[in-house]
Amino acid sequence: MVCDKMLLDDEIIRLVGINERALAILKENDRIIDLRLHAYLPSKGPVSVPAYVVYHNAARGPPCKGGIRMSSDVKLDETIQLAEIMTYKSALMDLPFGGGKASIVADNRLPAQEKGILVREFAHKIRNELTSGAFVPAPDLGTGPREMATIFGETHMRECVTGKPIGIGGLPGRREATGYGVAVVVEQAAKELLNSELSGLTVGVQGFGNVGSWTCTFLSSFGAKIIAVTDVTGGTINRNGLDVEKLREHVAKHGGVEGFGKHLSNEDLFTLDVDILIPAAIGGVITNENAGEIKSRLIVEGANAPTTKEGDEILARKKVPVLPDILANAGGVIASYDEWMIAKSGTRTRQEETYSTIKKALVTAFKEAVDYSSANGVSLRKAALALAACRLVSTMEDRGWV
Repeated sequence: MVCDKMLLDDEIIRLVGINERALAILKENDRIIDLRLHAYLPSKGPVSVPAYVVYHNAARGPPCKGGIRMSSDVKLDETIQLAEIMTYKSALMDLPFGGGKASIVADNRLPAQEKGILVREFAHKIRNELTSGAFVPAPDLGTGPREMATIFGETHMRECVTGKPIGIGGLPGRREATGYGVAVVVEQAAKELLNSELSGLTVGVQGFGNVGSWTCTFLSSFGAKIIAVTDVTGGTINRNGLDVEKLREHVAKHGGVEGFGKHLSNEDLFTLDVDILIPAAIGGVITNENAGEIKSRLIVEGANAPTTKEGDEILARKKVPVLPDILANAGGVIASYDEWMIAKSGTRTRQEETYSTIKKALVTAFKEAVDYSSANGVSLRKAALALAACRLVSTMEDRGWV
């Protein structure tokens, strides 16, 4: 199946010098697995749930690496897009992973026991992919360490899944790795792009799940002022800065941000006068309809694909720098690589070492992207994609594919 909207545009293809053979490979998905999960859920009775596994490109694998998204709204096209993002994200971080993604079309608000039933059936259906090392999943929207533990329980192979609880071979620091990585690149961008220390800069964040909440926690500890946070339930704003830990407690008790202090809508978040705006929830939230109203000096993509092509073009015309998802939220896949390697070797590590590894990799990639952007007169997104594409094409050449 050919990707209708590949991430690489004509300018990137020209910059990298991608030949027709390599381009044809990058336009196609290596493999799509279309499943139906048949199970009995106590709250719903018998169900047949669609599920997908997509391998976009395995040049730097196997394994193909990517999270399992559980949502009643997720579709195959979205899964394909996310798998392609993982291809370039892993290549930009210079990891030996192909790009993959999985999705389960079910309500992620299901009781934990029922989510476990579906994930267990999913693991059963793709057992050969897991045990052969072709696909190594991780948490994503709607799944977490408990669901990864369920997969481990089916295979009894620590290296077949990452994002596990620490007691069964999970990596200390993996849970907060993506949010920590977002905070690291925000700190670098403040210095390099805004010519400012992070201390005192104002930040608005969409999303207070795993990525958004840890991003807020680390940025607050770095000295930034988190003044606004929204999620699917609503939002809150405090110009003097939000107490992130109290917000965590509120969300744990009430199930969402709404009701914590002064109300703020998701729509109003994008028009706030803040230094840094971080969409860290879902895709497609910065569009041609709201990009022109954005007042922030910097956008950092904590979520995957939060900015549409049209929104990106508007921001470029406004000269608002955007740190792309394949760079900004790559902390998770960096930590996943460490967890995967440790599972194979049987060694151990500490949380501080995980943070150090993430920071070193992201700072290096950030500087590479900034230098490439400056040297070639392209956006940071195009610079990051071009660097990743260079590595992919080189690997395909080494393997005799092109």
